[in-house]
Amino acid sequence: MAPVIHMPEPLCLVKNTNGRLVANPKALTILSAITQPVVVVAIVGLCRTGKSYLMNRLAGKSKGFSIRSTVQPHTKGIWMWCVPHPKKPDHTLVLLDTEGLGDVEKLNAGCQREVARLKARSRCAQCESGDKKNDTQIFVLALLLSSTFVYNTMNKIDQRDIDLLHYVTELSGLLRTVSSPDLDGIEDAADFVSICPDLVWTLRDFYLDLEAHGQLITADEYLENSLRPKQGTDQGLQNFNLPRLCIQKFFTVKKCFIFYLPTLRKKLAQLETLRDDDLDPEFVQQVADFCSYIFSHSNAKTLLGGIKVNGSRLESLVLTYVNAISSGDLPCMEDAVLALAEIKNLAAVQKAIAHYDQQMFQKVQLPTETLQELQDLHRASEREAIEVFMKNSFKDVDQGFQKKLETLLEARQDDFHKRNSEASLDRCSALLQDIFHPLEGDVKRGIYLTAGGHRLYVQKTEELKAKYYQEPRKGIQAEEALQKYLQSKESVRDRILQTDLALIEREKEMEEAHVKAEVLKAEEQRMWVAVLRQYQQMMEQRQRILQEQVRQMERNRMFQHPLQQRALDLRHHCQILWKITEELEICMKINEFLRVAEKTLAEEKAKRESSEKEKKLHEQKVKKLLKKCENLTRAFMEFKAKMTEEIRVRESLLKEMNERIKMLKAKMNNNNESKQNTEMTALQRPRKQ
Repeated sequence: MAPVIHMPEPLCLVKNTNGRLVANPKALTILSAITQPVVVVAIVGLCRTGKSYLMNRLAGKSKGFSIRSTVQPHTKGIWMWCVPHPKKPDHTLVLLDTEGLGDVEKLNAGCQREVARLKARSRCAQCESGDKKNDTQIFVLALLLSSTFVYNTMNKIDQRDIDLLHYVTELSGLLRTVSSPDLDGIEDAADFVSICPDLVWTLRDFYLDLEAHGQLITADEYLENSLRPKQGTDQGLQNFNLPRLCIQKFFTVKKCFIFYLPTLRKKLAQLETLRDDDLDPEFVQQVADFCSYIFSHSNAKTLLGGIKVNGSRLESLVLTYVNAISSGDLPCMEDAVLALAEIKNLAAVQKAIAHYDQQMFQKVQLPTETLQELQDLHRASEREAIEVFMKNSFKDVDQGFQKKLETLLEARQDDFHKRNSEASLDRCSALLQDIFHPLEGDVKRGIYLTAGGHRLYVQKTEELKAKYYQEPRKGIQAEEALQKYLQSKESVRDRILQTDLALIEREKEMEEAHVKAEVLKAEEQRMWVAVLRQYQQMMEQRQRILQEQVRQMERNRMFQHPLQQRALDLRHHCQILWKITEELEICMKINEFLRVAEKTLAEEKAKRESSEKEKKLHEQKVKKLLKKCENLTRAFMEFKAKMTEEIRVRESLLKEMNERIKMLKAKMNNNNESKQNTEMTALQRPRKQ
């Protein structure tokens, strides 16, 4: 990334010292650090005509270039302000504000004398000293350095402004001859000099109506009409047409802007501090249109051959033109030949490089399948490029330029290798994204976050890798891109593996819990079978006891042993109560077992709360067990009620038996008494007899 140049305020680029133009080393250092192409906008015009105000607005500031409303001009020499281009991020905007021109008529005369002097020097090739007017030097230097030249004049376009611009353009053309030694009889010397700048003519405090022949016209049409030559052949018309034809030839792109008076004249002294609301709205809009045009249409400073000027090249141009203005010595013929050879060979190198680039771009389809394929194409294009250089080179005695070409071709080769790797990496990255996108979607949806998901994930990854290997034209970065992609997904694979292991462990725990539940269920069933068997035995025992009681009662009835029978019945009832007590203890043990089972189930239920499905299964099991417990409790209560009823029946029978025994006893007593009475009666009868 290119370094950003920070200039909080403008800096003097060129100043006049003892009648000679001198470049400021500090400003040149700033230029040399700019690696981006530069868009150079220079403004020239009379003193106190608002040049600095327009340049400040181009810099996006209200202050910067000095603005003064006094009769004494404030800007001296050429001042520079480098700012980031507002609409071209990869360019730097270089603003050049110039010292205000003095009297235009005197300046015209000075330009004419300078033109005549340089023409004479170009014919005799001798150095001729003489004073140069400062205004002329500043005007010419700004014109030569700029890619957009802003010509700032007052009120309207008149003949004096046209003559001045004409003389300066002619002078700059001659200055190029002086500063470019290869122009000595060389037709293609334009390969060295810069392209002529675009012309933006600004008319300040404009007061005319934009009309022509009763029709409204634009500012651009007004400029074209002012520069249009007249028909005719007399000397007066030729003098009128000559500057216009020269200006039209020198400036291929022309634009005109008009500006009304910005505010009341008494407020012009505070123009630097006035806000847009304090200015004429039309003037504010005109300034905005001017800035928008400069930002959108001003191109980078370019040398013929398509070479864009960056900061260091602009630094060289500044030094070249300043030296040429200060001293116009023409080089000797030997120097001109060497300069010509350098220019020709540089052009040959550029043509060879352009041919190499053309061939490589036509033949190479990035990414190449192998590195050898790119090497073969490079060697073929390199041979053709060297042939092009040999055809167009001139006096490359020590083969310095051929070696330079080889170095450039080697750099081009490295660049193609780099681009090939980048194209291969981009192609592989796109393929990997396209091929593995469904897998990534499945991962996001949690499809592989299950038991055994890691094995399925690895299997799917291998299938997609095989599909990736089958794709053509992946280039030399195919394997590296795949490995980088797989490494970037290591965390996903590890997460799936950890989840897989955790789920397998949980399934084992669930299986163990299931086995425990089955064991408890079997134990419960065995216990219930034992209880039922015991209950059955108890019922059989009770039936036998009842049968025995019935038989005993019959025996008692037969043998009339009521007291003994009662004792036996009481003993049997005690045994029955003891049996009932044992059964109650068994039921209590069953109830305790059920509480233990319920506690165990509660613990199992707590372990399974992490999974909703397991929770539901546990709840169902708990419900079943609770239902069984309820059934057991209900059966126990029924059994208890039944036993209670039977005890009650037994007690009733016992009571009835006691009553019968009493009745039998009473009957026996009555019988005994009757018998005794009978015996007594029988005994008494003999006595009576």
